[in-house]
Amino acid sequence: MGEDPNDARPEHAPPKLDLNKPGPGDEPPADRPPADRPPAGSGETVMIRPARGGTPRDATPADAVPADAAPRDAVPGEAAPADAPPRDATPADAVPADAAPRDPAPPQATPTGSFRLPAPAPGAGGTAPWEAPPQNGGSTGTAASAAGSFGPADPSGTSGSGFGPADSSGTAGSGFGPPSGGFGGGFGAGGPYGHGQAPAAAPGWAGAGTLPPPPSAPPGSGPGGGGGQGESRPLQAVAVGLLNLSCLGLGYVLLRQWIGAAVCWAATAALLLLALPADADGVPLGVLVGYGAVLLAAAADGARRGLRASLSVGAAARRLVLPLAVVLLAVPAGGAVAYGSARDDAREEAFQQSLLARLATADALVKAKEGSRFELAESDYTTALDTYEKLALDHPGSRAAKLVPERLDAYVTSVSKPYTDKKYCDAVDPLKHLRGLPDTVDAKVLGDRADGFDEPLAQSLYECGAGELGRESTAAAHEAFTELAATFPESVYVGRTEKLVGDGLRKAAAPLSDGSASDPCATTEEVRTQRSGVAGLKGYELSGPVADADRAIQKGVFSCGTKQFRDEEYSDAVKTMDQYAKDYPKSPQTAHARTISIAAQIADHEPAAGKKLPSATVPGGSRMPMVVSNDGKDAVELLYTGPVTGKITLRACGTCTNYGGIRGAVDPDAKPCGGASSKYPKATLQLPAGTYHFLQRRAGGGFAVAGETKSSKAEIEPGYTYTNCLYVTSGL
Repeated sequence: MGEDPNDARPEHAPPKLDLNKPGPGDEPPADRPPADRPPAGSGETVMIRPARGGTPRDATPADAVPADAAPRDAVPGEAAPADAPPRDATPADAVPADAAPRDPAPPQATPTGSFRLPAPAPGAGGTAPWEAPPQNGGSTGTAASAAGSFGPADPSGTSGSGFGPADSSGTAGSGFGPPSGGFGGGFGAGGPYGHGQAPAAAPGWAGAGTLPPPPSAPPGSGPGGGGGQGESRPLQAVAVGLLNLSCLGLGYVLLRQWIGAAVCWAATAALLLLALPADADGVPLGVLVGYGAVLLAAAADGARRGLRASLSVGAAARRLVLPLAVVLLAVPAGGAVAYGSARDDAREEAFQQSLLARLATADALVKAKEGSRFELAESDYTTALDTYEKLALDHPGSRAAKLVPERLDAYVTSVSKPYTDKKYCDAVDPLKHLRGLPDTVDAKVLGDRADGFDEPLAQSLYECGAGELGRESTAAAHEAFTELAATFPESVYVGRTEKLVGDGLRKAAAPLSDGSASDPCATTEEVRTQRSGVAGLKGYELSGPVADADRAIQKGVFSCGTKQFRDEEYSDAVKTMDQYAKDYPKSPQTAHARTISIAAQIADHEPAAGKKLPSATVPGGSRMPMVVSNDGKDAVELLYTGPVTGKITLRACGTCTNYGGIRGAVDPDAKPCGGASSKYPKATLQLPAGTYHFLQRRAGGGFAVAGETKSSKAEIEPGYTYTNCLYVTSGL
């Protein structure tokens, strides 16, 4: 038997196979067009043998070719010579029969990139360690024709499914040799590595013509399949990083890195818990910095992981990842904008609430002082009004500013409440305050609220003055009336005031005028005071009532003096009548007032002299002379009262001395006015008959005491002449 063609060995070292690169057989050689198929037995195919003998595990006995078997195309019963080459082998491919056996060599690729494997050992079964499961239509046992198989085409034009030339029957040959139909599909597109479909197993040899499967993925590659062995994808890394920047951890979700996604979700949830609801203070800076660090770390880590990862999504979805990542950046950006807007709204709300709080504080001040005396509440009212004005001017668009007009109306109502309650004196100051608001408050804020207070203020001044007059508080009344005439000279209340004041003065003086006053002294003082106030009013025509009051006061003074005399108030009567004589020197009652004063002076020392008020008229009839001489060293005043009342003053006697004492011892016979008549100052009185009371009062000088008085009583009878010597006695 000749040597099996599988024993043929290439004369050169086998090339190093690179499964990721197309073999030389995957494309036609440069020196031959792809359409030219090599003829059977041309020797282009180099047979290889496994490093170790034996049969593939999955080969069946039928697939094995015995070493002494005749070629498949030999005629039955006809043995082939031992040195005969295979049918299709070229002389170059044949191995001489007498060649010494060579050591087994590693398989060697053919020029077409095909591999020839040794026949499996008889009885061996299973799949060889390097064989992959049947793929893409590959089969074991008898194989059908498939694209990418190696072997010659059969006479019908279909490609052989095994290795070797087709037999004479036209079916796929089970021998070894190059395909007669030219180069097969080789490793083309569609295989698991992008190089096409694995060659189908040749009939009679399980797994014949297949390669060991490549590793599922290169070290360091991520999950998912498709698209190269861990090659760098920068855009994919950018997309994953941007997805993680969306705050939702979507980059980790795409990579199926659930722990990283959970960390992103937890960080976002914590941020939302701290940030929502948005308030005026916003999120603390430390929280924002921490969350930003988490996002940047997640983006960097996602980009690192996504650089060489194989995504478990289709190619169409992969193309959408980067645009979607860019679009999803709107989530944090939009969230930041929305939160900023919410924070601004919260700050605005807080600011509005602060303005409303200021407004409420001012309202409370106004409410608390309502009905209080204005002088005690003015400070708080001013503070509240200042707050209203500042809110309206400094924050015109605020909710508080929109409430200011309403509050100003309430302010006016509160301040003017005394006027509403008809407490006119209490209303004067508040109404003056409201009337003066245009001078202190901006016109745009105040509006026309201060325009209607002239009439209420004029009325309040009038009513207050009238009330004070009724309470006999003339000074307060006149103060209100004076302000009324000065502030509103054309007001109808000025005319009313003239009538009111004039009538009041006449009414007060009437008891004095008609003498019906029970206490003329007190009434006179009241009328005098009221008259003084009325006369002091400016802007009023009150001359008539004042003149009437003056006449009444004159009568009142005289009546007061006479009453005092009758009431034995002689000192007061003297003062009253003396003042009357001084104030009204031309009055018909002035002389009578003087006589009453003289009688009161005498009665103050001699009460009997006051039992009868001196007559206002001089009695008729005869009068008796009374010569009065001064025998004293100082002047003397002699007052008398009786049927007539009067007084005389005698000058001092320069040569006269006091009686008694040393003079009495020297000249005991000396008598007052004992010298020549011409020596003494004299005065003669003509007195009607009647009882008279006398009072001498020394002016002071010499040994006399100033003001020293001496009273006496005398009865004047008709037909007599009387003398009266006035002298001074002393103990010296």
